[in-house]
Amino acid sequence: MDYETIMQANLDLVFGERDPTRRMEAIRRLYSERAEFHEPHRSAQGHEAICQAVTELLASLPPDFSFTPIRPALGHNGVGRLQWRAGPPGGPAAVTGTDVAHIEAGVIQSLHVFLDQVR
Repeated sequence: MDYETIMQANLDLVFGERDPTRRMEAIRRLYSERAEFHEPHRSAQGHEAICQAVTELLASLPPDFSFTPIRPALGHNGVGRLQWRAGPPGGPAAVTGTDVAHIEAGVIQSLHVFLDQVR
């Protein structure tokens, strides 16, 4: 399984896409129909709910913020991990975190987002 391709596509095409129609197309390709999405303060299940959760997340961030990987994704035995940063292009990271995904048959079954603590 190509964890890097799946995890990077999720970062770029779901969390990096501000157009909800294009984001939904990516979610349908990358996530199972009953997929679960978990952030520290909310959870969502299914394509529509995941798209709405990402819409709300992106609306809370400045429009020039983008998500970029810190290093390539790693995975084994159906679990992938991608460390990322978010902030203005070329600027300091406003937040960093890690996505942990359970992947079966090439699609995400669940995604857990861990935010790093600010020191």
